[in-house]
Order: sequence, then C-alpha cells, then structure tokens
Amino acid sequence: MRRRAEQEVVHRAGVGPRGQSRPHRLEVGRHAGPVAGYGRGKQVLLGQATADTTELPVRRDPQAEWRLGVPATGVDLLAKQVLLEDGESLPYDRLLIATGTRARPWPNSAEAALDGVFTLRTREDGQGLAERMAARPDRVLVIGAGFTGSEIASACRELGLQVTVAERGPAPLVGALGGTLSKLAAVMQRNHGVDLRTGVTVTALNGNGAFTGAQLSDGSRVDADVCVVALGAIRNVEWPAESGLAAGPRGIACDAGCRAFNMYGIVTDDVFVAGDVSRFPHPLFGYQMLSLEHWGNAVEQAEVAAHNMVNPGPLQRPHLAIPVFWSTQFGLNIKSVGVPTYSDHAVIAQGSLEARRLAMVYGYKGRVTAAVTVDMAKSLDYYRHLIETAAPFPPPPGAQDRAIAADITIPSDVPDPSGLSHGPTVALTGHLPDRRLTVV
Repeated sequence: MRRRAEQEVVHRAGVGPRGQSRPHRLEVGRHAGPVAGYGRGKQVLLGQATADTTELPVRRDPQAEWRLGVPATGVDLLAKQVLLEDGESLPYDRLLIATGTRARPWPNSAEAALDGVFTLRTREDGQGLAERMAARPDRVLVIGAGFTGSEIASACRELGLQVTVAERGPAPLVGALGGTLSKLAAVMQRNHGVDLRTGVTVTALNGNGAFTGAQLSDGSRVDADVCVVALGAIRNVEWPAESGLAAGPRGIACDAGCRAFNMYGIVTDDVFVAGDVSRFPHPLFGYQMLSLEHWGNAVEQAEVAAHNMVNPGPLQRPHLAIPVFWSTQFGLNIKSVGVPTYSDHAVIAQGSLEARRLAMVYGYKGRVTAAVTVDMAKSLDYYRHLIETAAPFPPPPGAQDRAIAADITIPSDVPDPSGLSHGPTVALTGHLPDRRLTVV
C-alpha cells in the first residue's frame, strides 16, 4: 500500500522557439507556500513581519497548468506516467521531482496534538507560533538544538521569553559544526539566558488538551506553555517508493546532472530530481552522496535540472555548487562554506573563541574541505577558493592572521548523527536499499 504524500503537480507543455513543439515536462512538488528563507521567517517570530509577506517574488509567468491539492501516488517509469490519487495519470517526456521535505513530527500523535505544540516548516506554522509567542507564554520548550531550534531559542530571548532547549547530543549545532564551535554555541546560549539541557531526551509531553510541560530522560520536568519540536526533516519520498527509483530516507539518488537513479543504480534519462529531496555526488567531497537542506542549493540545482531537461547529453552540465548556509542567532552571524562534517581535523585560522569572532577551517586527509566564520564573513570567499582548488590542510598563508602548523590542528569531532536530536544541514549518505535486490 502506498503511503500518501501531499504532492502537487505542475504540467508544462506548449510551443517552443520557432514554432517547435515543446516536450511535456511534469514537475511534482510539495506546495507549502514559497518562503524567502529563515531570515524573513525569524522576523515573523519577532513580530517584525507577517507570514503573508514571506512569499518569494514570481519573476515571470511559468505558463503552467497547476494541479494544486492533487497528490501524486507513484511513477510508472515504463509508461512514462505520473499516477495521481484521483485515479488520473499524466504523461511526461521529462519528469522533475522536487517534493522537498516536511517537518519531523513528535512521535506520539496524541501528545503532538496538544494545544501549544508546534513544528515549524510552513508560513502557517510560522504565523501560529508567532501569535503564541506574542501572547507572552511563561516558558517555551524547544526540542532539538540544530539551526532551527537554536534560532527559535534566540528569537525567544530577543522577545524576553524564558526558553528551555533540550538536546540529546553534547552541544547545540554539533552535528553541523563539530565539537569546538558547538561549545561556543553552548556558551552563547547560556550567556543569553537559555536553559540549555544537553545529553537528555524528552520522554513525554504533558497536558490535558493543552501543553503544560515535559518529562526528561534524567528524571527532571520542564513546565512550559509552548513546545516547538525541532527534530529535523523527513524527505517526501514515500509516494514513488514502489516506482523503482533509488528512493530512501535521505532522498532520491541522482547523478551530478540531476538525473535520477533507479533502484539498481542505473541512471534514468527522463526523470530528474532537485532540491531537498535529492541526493547527489560531489567530486570535491569524495563523490559522497550529499543531501542538503537549504534554499540556496534548491535554487541552483533547479537551474541545472531545468537546463538538462531541455538539452541533449553533450550540452548538459553538472551541479557542482559548493554548499553554503548561514544563521544569525544570539547576536552572532555564522556562515559556512563546504561540508564541515566531511573532515577529520580543524584549525582556527583567524580570530579566537574568546573574541567570539573567528574563522575555522576544516580538512580531510590533508586538504581543505570547509570553513565556518563567526562574525567574519568577508573571509568566506577566500576559503571557498581553497575548497574549490583542493588546497592543502592546514591552509596555506593567505587570509589567516597567524602561522598555522600541523601540530596545532584539533580533531573536528563530528558526532554520529544518530546520537543527535537535530538533523544535519548537510548529510553525507549513500543509497541504503531496504530489501535485497535480485536480478532475474
């Protein structure tokens, strides 16, 4: 039985340049209202903007036939059709899957339904949480200390609200930044009045109709009026699970040209994947399959997918963008380039932890793979160049303001993601089939 995923279909057809017929292009995506990134979303939580102002501008009319509210339930790769829940099938010459992610819910559905328990993913989620925060609750409980959870905690403190953050891992952001910078994140949260609880899990949400608090694994209890579940995301891959594509918990695998793989690892020529739902190889990171959750990657990958969908093989191009993400929290501007989790050592090349202003460079097997800056974003382009050119690690003389020797590097201390409450922003992953394959 196929599990339902609320996907929606855009059907594109028409006449191409010089009267040529344009191939039928079918896009399957999740419609939750386009948003302009979490920076704008944070303004909603702070009461500085309303949720309906976060839509991205439409640069031009796509001249598409929209089938909103009609979930896709599967793909017939042989017949080249997308199956819809209403029983209809839509043919395609090229298919783009851009179904994205949804917020990981609290596992106990009865507790998740308590009034005052939120996840944060859509405009409606943001508006509802903003209204509850504007009502001045006595305390907010945030479960998960990844970027979403940490930024929500930061917004609470800016509003003068008491907030408790519960994280199973040893520190906030450790899954994205490694051990050293996560310690700085923990210090900053506590210095700003956050009640940070690490190494614990939330075992139960309490309440009779309305949320009143939570029980923690260490036996303690947190009394709160609002709970935000920030446990990462689930990729929307259930609907094509029986279609023969390489779909798994980390997304749908594709090549560097966004062409989807089937379950046997053979690339398809007419099915493409882009955005959070994709997993793609990157030569700068050992051809590991990367799963990224950032709108910048979705925009860049969509451009590559669109180009390759309408051009023959010799004219197709790869998606080789270097991952970039940023976050503003507790008065700090954190920016990252590359893949910090693809590292074995790190070094502070500029600034210091004490100054709360620094650039940390990450390396793997003797070459630079990532850099993270804290209130020092102007150096990021320099480190991007080091990553793109596979520069040796420790980094050569350049932007750093001190001499760096190999003996002052430290282990990057990237933990196993399974031991964290929050999901990774950048995940290194491969295709893990859930059943043995037999070729007949």
